[in-house]
This record gives sequence, C-alpha cells and structure tokens, in this order.
Amino acid sequence: MHGVDVDGQGRCAHWHSERDVVANTCGECEKLWACSLCHDELADHGFVPVDRQLPSVMCGACGRMMTYAEYGASCPSCGHPFNPGCKAHEDVYFRPVR
Repeated sequence: MHGVDVDGQGRCAHWHSERDVVANTCGECEKLWACSLCHDELADHGFVPVDRQLPSVMCGACGRMMTYAEYGASCPSCGHPFNPGCKAHEDVYFRPVR
C-alpha cells in the first residue's frame, strides 16, 4: 500500500483514525493507495476512479479485496469497522453509475 506515513493497516498522514484502514486502487497506475491525497502528493498523475464492479478496495486489517458493493460499514471478512465519512469521497474513488 502506497502513501505518506502509512502504518501497517493503511492509516496515513491525512486519515489516521482507528477506522481509516481502507486502501483504494487508482485506475491509472493500478496501485493501492491509503488515500487520494497521498496519491496526489506522490504520483505523477491525478487519482483516476475505477469501475464499481472491480475489486479495488482493500481492508488494511486483513487484506480482503472488495468491490464497491461489498465495501460497507465494516469488512465482510474480518469485521473491522470502516470510517463512515469515506462515503463522502466515493466519487473520487469510483466511476459514476451509468
């Protein structure tokens, strides 16, 4: 997982609460990033959202890859809770529904 000051579960310099353990895939470089702000600081291109059908979200607690539909309030594998505020940024990480 890429980012700025990323810990073992994916918390970064920008988002570091107990629930900030999700990494998202950039559609351009196809790397997992702790957040889009980390990506934009370190990559040579802007963060590109991905198709909602692709497994592009990773739980930092257990490593489970998820699609948009599987990504909810907590990890479907280990149950670790996710930050509910991340929903406000879904348009950054996922392409709009057509």
